[in-house]
Amino acid sequence: MTEKPIKMSVATRLRNNFLAGLIICAPIAITLWLTWSVIHWADSWVRPYIPARYDPESYLNFAVPGTGVVIAMIFITIIGFLAKNLIGQSIVRFGESIVQRVPLVRTIYKSLKQIFETVLKEQGTSFKKVGLIEYPSPGLWSMVFVSTDAKGEIASKFNAMGHDMVAVFLPPTPVPTAGFLIFVPREKITLLDMSPEDGAKLLISGGLVSPEYREKLIAAKELPPPVPMKSLS
Repeated sequence: MTEKPIKMSVATRLRNNFLAGLIICAPIAITLWLTWSVIHWADSWVRPYIPARYDPESYLNFAVPGTGVVIAMIFITIIGFLAKNLIGQSIVRFGESIVQRVPLVRTIYKSLKQIFETVLKEQGTSFKKVGLIEYPSPGLWSMVFVSTDAKGEIASKFNAMGHDMVAVFLPPTPVPTAGFLIFVPREKITLLDMSPEDGAKLLISGGLVSPEYREKLIAAKELPPPVPMKSLS
């Protein structure tokens, strides 16, 4: 007995088409809006400090969005280039010595500098791996971003107890920008093959967007069983 195909109503088809279009248009629209907002925000900060003779809008009859972003990127690149030579390093050290004398400012500056150095360091290993740990109780697993090995005083205390601990970041869902710093024994972490970007997508979507995974098959050639050697008579 053949089953009759289920006919969808016009309202159902319209709803499905709308949802399909929303999935395509919403990410594009949000991305363009965020990009446009960042460009305008950067322009509002940089453009007031641009001399009129160097501002393209002084010679044109229309606005040129993104000028502030380009000038800021060029300025930051030049500062980074100058800071690598001896004179630039001396100026940076002199400026930091002045900042270190201000009680509240030195704490904020030192914390921000350490964060940027850790995140932007090319040889850094922070948030390059994703793993699973049993949390909040045995049998329940949570996804974490592996940060780095325990260092400093914390590592010394753990080493005295005979523990090899790793710092991991446990983010919440669906906003993974805040979370918990947890020190976990190395052997308790199950590393995953997915990238941190895929892990962030999985968290933000609440588990709905799962990254593609192809199981790695190791082609092991089966060798024939060894033939017993006949005794020489």
